Amino acid sequence: MSRRILLILTMAGIVSCGSKDEYDPAHDYFSFANTGQFITRHIALDLEVDFRAEKLRGNVVLHMKMLDESAGEIILDTRDLTVERIIFIAPGGSPEPATFEIGEVDSIKGAPLVIALPASVDTQAEVVVRIDYETSPGSTALQWLPPELTAGGKHPMMFSQSQAIHARSWIPLQDTPAVRFTYEATIHTPSELLAVMSANNDPLVPRRGEYHFEMPQPIPSYLVALAVGNLYFAPLGEDTGVYTEPELLDASVYEFANTQDMLDVAVKQFGPYQWGRYDLLVLPPSFPYGGMENPRLSFLTPSLLAGDRSLVSVVAHELAHSWSGNLVTNATWRDSWLNEGMTSYLESRLMEIIYDENRADEERVLGYKELLQNFEYVPVERQGLAPRLESGDPDDVQGTIHYHKGQLFLQYLENGFGRERFDRFLLRYFEDFAFQTITTEVFLDYLDANLLRSDPGIITREQTEAWMYQPGLPDDAPIPSSTTLDRAAELAVAWAIGEVTLDDIPFAAWSPQATIHFINNLPDDLDDKQLESLDKYLGLSDTRNAEIGRTWFIQVATRRYEPAYAKLEEHLNRYGRTRLVAVVYGSLATNGQDLALAKSMFAKARSAYHPLTVSSIEGVFRRAEAEPGE
Repeated sequence: MSRRILLILTMAGIVSCGSKDEYDPAHDYFSFANTGQFITRHIALDLEVDFRAEKLRGNVVLHMKMLDESAGEIILDTRDLTVERIIFIAPGGSPEPATFEIGEVDSIKGAPLVIALPASVDTQAEVVVRIDYETSPGSTALQWLPPELTAGGKHPMMFSQSQAIHARSWIPLQDTPAVRFTYEATIHTPSELLAVMSANNDPLVPRRGEYHFEMPQPIPSYLVALAVGNLYFAPLGEDTGVYTEPELLDASVYEFANTQDMLDVAVKQFGPYQWGRYDLLVLPPSFPYGGMENPRLSFLTPSLLAGDRSLVSVVAHELAHSWSGNLVTNATWRDSWLNEGMTSYLESRLMEIIYDENRADEERVLGYKELLQNFEYVPVERQGLAPRLESGDPDDVQGTIHYHKGQLFLQYLENGFGRERFDRFLLRYFEDFAFQTITTEVFLDYLDANLLRSDPGIITREQTEAWMYQPGLPDDAPIPSSTTLDRAAELAVAWAIGEVTLDDIPFAAWSPQATIHFINNLPDDLDDKQLESLDKYLGLSDTRNAEIGRTWFIQVATRRYEPAYAKLEEHLNRYGRTRLVAVVYGSLATNGQDLALAKSMFAKARSAYHPLTVSSIEGVFRRAEAEPGE
């Protein structure tokens, strides 16, 4: 980093010259942007989608408000972008070229783009800057799929995944959740393909190779999303529908048929839905997550297409983000429990209504079990809901602790104050902080003023802070339970020791969650003959339910049940969702004998995975090599 850029970043408060202990929990340590001096209010994109070069090229116009008249530069976030030129656009004046410099590359954050302000800039007016640029084929946000990796096999596809700090790899901007802006976009594509965005998609738009979008509600950068492919639309209800390739359209319509009902229930529970339509986009298997809550258009993995609507809790989760996350957003990634923990809580409330309380309890227990597993490998300093977070990768610093511990914290509040009072608190919270970003401390102050002090004998501020800043779980944390899962665990042991046969176990009456719990509770000393009989009886190696498959192949890898290794590899090739494959690679890599085999399987499957999935699996291998045999 040049001394000039170091000086600029220090003056902007981005690089500290003081002690490392001068930690500011409200500061976003994963952004270079000088948000104390400039705030983006609106962006306008004009991009060409070049499948041959695997690049986006064009320009972005940033409309910014100056907060500090003494500021001499605008600092933006970038990663692997080629910036061709930058101009300032003065109202009624001629465009003025800008001097700019890209700073030293950080392996996590990318590189700062420092733009010098011309002397002619009116500090009282809106600052408008246009940046001409193109992306790199190695963009961490964009995946470019050749036709053979799509369902139809005839057309390519491209999609983005901007969370957590990947928007900067396809747009130069202030890439921090602390900044919300509206946006518009013009996207140029091959004429036979359709573009969709996290904006006002028109289901009836003709395919013409040019598409226009507007997002009138302010959103943070990680929610800007784009996908281009041979996509078609089918309605699910008055305000809901699904986009996907035609080969998956019928299956998607069946699987997500209840989305409109889910939206209607959510509105009754959480207040007005403020985003217009709620549509779904089912992507190819390489999409790295179960779902991404891009407003107006949740991106989903096709691994949810189980054929029995058993995995729609993911849709409930992404829909719930329309309130917790999209409407009220964490100010920094250290506060991400405000998005994910609250959303997990809202999801469980929706599942009670969509299914029943027993099914919701099953989901809660599985989440709790996953939380306990997280506590085994996430460092204690990262186990609080709001840990000190100034280094590492915001994509994976907490595992899924912020989901499940956050959900338990909100359940703790509900148990203390009663559902009716807590629901009133949540409704007011979403109303008071709509379209804002907040920190954990702002939430705690609001909670204190609007709930804790109303009845001071129930839960204290100190008790809530223990959830935020201490590892593990407090002694009075609510522990979920499920009678059906308890019975599944009992039957797993009873079958293993020969007290019951597989025919005696009511698998057909169980939910997939009960089957998962059964598999997870099989004793360690099962022999291959028992594993073979279980596999054949339940068809585990050929299951359409991706979560059951994930659970089974973890066991296959951990127990070294080699007769199922071929099917395990098929699972790794079939799915690209990080949750479904990374842990299987990890189980194989740490069973004491199969690290080389796991790496060989990964080498063959790697090209079909999203960059985020690749990064996660590589991290699994690094941990396996650092702790061999564990």
